[in-house]
Amino acid sequence: MTSSELWSRATADRYDAEESENSSAAALGPTLAFLAELAGEGRALEFAIGTGRVGVPLRERGVPVAGIELSEHMAAVLRHKLDEDTLPVVIGDMATTVVPGEFTLVYLVYNTITNLLTQDEQVECFRNAARHLTPGGRFVIELGVPPLRFLPPGQVAVPFDVSERHLGFDTFDLVEQILVSHHLTRDGDDGRYRRDASRHRYAWPAELNLMARIAGLELERRVADWDGAPFTADSAKHISVWRKPT
Repeated sequence: MTSSELWSRATADRYDAEESENSSAAALGPTLAFLAELAGEGRALEFAIGTGRVGVPLRERGVPVAGIELSEHMAAVLRHKLDEDTLPVVIGDMATTVVPGEFTLVYLVYNTITNLLTQDEQVECFRNAARHLTPGGRFVIELGVPPLRFLPPGQVAVPFDVSERHLGFDTFDLVEQILVSHHLTRDGDDGRYRRDASRHRYAWPAELNLMARIAGLELERRVADWDGAPFTADSAKHISVWRKPT
């Protein structure tokens, strides 16, 4: 068991509905094309596969996919979509759990490496990715750039969504590199809001590069989105690809 917070059954049951916009064919198209190209004729392993938002449609594109997932509740939702023979999932943490076989692609999307709340565990996640990769294989991470430029002196909170049914903001511990993501979600029409919060350890692109080097991986490219836009100082997130040397 790592420091990652375990997602509950209630969270798993509503996850797909809350992520419906990010799960549409239009939203996922560039992601799936990017990952399928890197997987090539080989197998792909998704760390923290969750309910299969990415892994299921990638498998349906013809890429053999396996997954690691800490929450049995999230994996149970995935299992309603595809059976174990079609998309095998091992219950465990992404820093140490080993899946049989080798893969041309290991990927970790949607800021999920931040679920590991210590630097040591994030380093072990890179080592675990390298452990599963064939020579020449790639490790891909999708991760937001910490929005600390939005913090004036004395402020510790940054809003990221203010909409009719959802209020979201992050609070930052700048010493420990921990952010807490706060969500106020209106589930019905009675004016009541459900409050959720989750902890994350944010990391900078340069820090990830060092973690990759420790794991024996080399940075191949870094772009701003799945369409391949250039990564700049103004980019809100990055897609980074590290390669295992041949």
